[in-house]
Amino acid sequence: MTHQVVMPALLRHARYTYDTAMRHALAKAGFDDIPRNGLYVIGGLALGVRGDVPLAELIKELRTSKQAAGLLVDILVTRGYLERAVDKADRRKVTVTLTERGKAAAAVQAKARKTIDDELIAEVGQDAVACTRRTLAALIDLGTRGRENQDDES
Repeated sequence: MTHQVVMPALLRHARYTYDTAMRHALAKAGFDDIPRNGLYVIGGLALGVRGDVPLAELIKELRTSKQAAGLLVDILVTRGYLERAVDKADRRKVTVTLTERGKAAAAVQAKARKTIDDELIAEVGQDAVACTRRTLAALIDLGTRGRENQDDES
């Protein structure tokens, strides 16, 4: 009987590969003060084509408390990665955008991610990577539907 590593363990270690490469590249470029989950916020804002992102949406995507997400945003604002703005029409709506420093960090992060992506494609091929992306997207959809069903039952 062959022992197989369970999917959650594989996902954790695979994520660590990206995290390590990105943090190393960021530190080398002078961006060594980004807190945990900061890479997600900076990278997500950089990839977004929507412009400003409502703070409430970021909190939802981080799946953390409002307090923890607010503290993360405060730290990223203080360290010069983000700017925060209050919607003039609805003072309760707060949006965040990348500063020039945030954009520079995002570019370093993206380059490190691309390096890992390229190495992975060289190792297993484009078709295998595409299949993995489809599989992970389906796994995310399962989780999203599961959370929606739990919300409906509440």
